[in-house]
Amino acid sequence: MTDAKQVKLKPGDTIGILGGGQLGRMLAMAAARLGLRCQVFSPDPDSPAFDVVLNATCAEYADVEALELFANDVDVITYEFENVPAAAAMVLDARRPVLPNRKILETTQDRLAEKDFVTRLGIGTAAYADVTSVSSLREAIVRIGLPAVLKTRRFGYDGKGQAIIREGDDIAKVWTSLATKSAILEAFIPYEREISVIAARSATGQVECFDVTENEHRDHILKISRAPALIPDALAEEARSIAGKIAGALDYVGVLAVEMFVLANGTGPKVLVNEIAPRVHNSGHWTLDGASISQFEQHIRAIAGWPLGKPVRHGEIVTMTNLIGDEINDYEKWLSVPGATIHIYGKGGPRPGRKMGHVTEVRPPQEK
Repeated sequence: MTDAKQVKLKPGDTIGILGGGQLGRMLAMAAARLGLRCQVFSPDPDSPAFDVVLNATCAEYADVEALELFANDVDVITYEFENVPAAAAMVLDARRPVLPNRKILETTQDRLAEKDFVTRLGIGTAAYADVTSVSSLREAIVRIGLPAVLKTRRFGYDGKGQAIIREGDDIAKVWTSLATKSAILEAFIPYEREISVIAARSATGQVECFDVTENEHRDHILKISRAPALIPDALAEEARSIAGKIAGALDYVGVLAVEMFVLANGTGPKVLVNEIAPRVHNSGHWTLDGASISQFEQHIRAIAGWPLGKPVRHGEIVTMTNLIGDEINDYEKWLSVPGATIHIYGKGGPRPGRKMGHVTEVRPPQEK
């Protein structure tokens, strides 16, 4: 395992990216602007990231020979999704620097380990409990109360792998439907709004945060992000401080997102951490056109051993709208909208719930 501080790429060097989705695609495009090459490793032959790189490896993550050849072709390795198989990460880490460090995945791939980690830092989260059976679920409900959210400890995203439990629900049926033996029960939070902080940290400990972003979900999928979030400055500073504290405690190198709930109570709003995403994040897409440096370039700079940029927001408000499923078919309507920029991911046919692209809109300060 290489010390991240020893990594110092120069233009012409090659970054290996695990995962070929839209995040990998945008990472590769950001690297290209800086004169860095990328090679993408993905088992999906239709990976949209393959379209923007010269070299790609299409193989399973269990293919050790393919992983070794991939590692030999690159100078540093990163990933666009957090569920990188541990065995694959170990094979790669023995040959090239993997950033962020693969050990971080052991924390962020497991919701219980992640909650325990955040709690140990003295940062607030929803009340939670480990659940391994129907009986332990019933015990957890007694302690936490209802409504509550039952989630698989691993592999859930965009609302998958979770269920809300309310009074009167058949507890045994809910447990069976989740089809897991390891879950976490979390108290249902009556939040005022959802926010996220996109933070970057370099190997030298430099931390730069983007403006706090306010997020709206539909059917458990992020639909709209707005920057800056409509929260008091002091609360925004607290949210950025939390993200920086988490990044520091993980000795993180790269970009991560910290999703939080803003609660309104008698003493004023406060924030609770919901989840950590150890990668560039959908709620940071507004930075592509709405800031002086994007989350993707910031991540590339961090893993390359380059100084981070100080992001400056363009305009008064920046909005990002995900184009989900068939919405991509109406892409032409965005082409004539003032201040709008459309990003089409180059995926195959649209499917319900599939993110096909997004639009950023920058509102100049003079508009009211």
